Amino acid sequence: MNLGLDGRVIVISGSTRGIGHAIAEAFLAEGARVTVTGRTPGTADATSTALTSKYGSDHVLGFVGDLTERAVVSQLLDEVRARWGHIDHVVTNIGSGRSTPGVVVGDAEWERVLALNFRAAVTLIEAALPELLAAKRGSIVAVGSIAGIETIGAPLAYGAAKAALTHYIAGLARLAGPSGIRANTVAPGNVLFPGGSWAERLAGDRAAVQTMLDREVALARFGTPEEIAAAVVFLASDQASFITGSCLVVDGGQTRSPK
Repeated sequence: MNLGLDGRVIVISGSTRGIGHAIAEAFLAEGARVTVTGRTPGTADATSTALTSKYGSDHVLGFVGDLTERAVVSQLLDEVRARWGHIDHVVTNIGSGRSTPGVVVGDAEWERVLALNFRAAVTLIEAALPELLAAKRGSIVAVGSIAGIETIGAPLAYGAAKAALTHYIAGLARLAGPSGIRANTVAPGNVLFPGGSWAERLAGDRAAVQTMLDREVALARFGTPEEIAAAVVFLASDQASFITGSCLVVDGGQTRSPK
């Protein structure tokens, strides 16, 4: 299937490992031009170098910086425009499910989790929106979580942040739709990749993790970063041209609410 992404310019926040890395590679496989971003210089540089060797220097732009900061986001977009002239699609993928458990979270932790899992996405989207609105084309895909649409025992601050993100994207879709901009969310379930939280839990108690999967997930397994990436790339593509304001759940049948 031709997704119509050849030559498109994609900005992805948080794309050096796991789901973000898989998203970057999936877009590159479709012929898109991709900005690979990360906060850690060694990791970001290694990822962009590896992808450049595979897909070519004309398709990959590496960027190192903390994209929770508005000034750094502006610098990123300036570099993208200097390299490729414009932006076609934005994918927000910065986030972490690690947070304080229990009913009392504390002010500092609320601020940290909201900044990472909600405000960072809004900052990038708001910085890119004027260009997309002026061009009357493009799409936005936010990587959320099933913790934002159903209570699954995730930390309170994380679930609330992802719920806010899902609501924001749905509202944005209504406002930006008349200008030709689409906005959607992908809500992953449990995804396994090296260095991720589920890899740590598996190392600690594999039997308990498998018991959870058997009990909670219809497919009784983890998802892969590539399975999440496939959903993101589809929603950004021309094949999803009449889809906006949606939240696509990719969780192996874990959530029970109607989808």
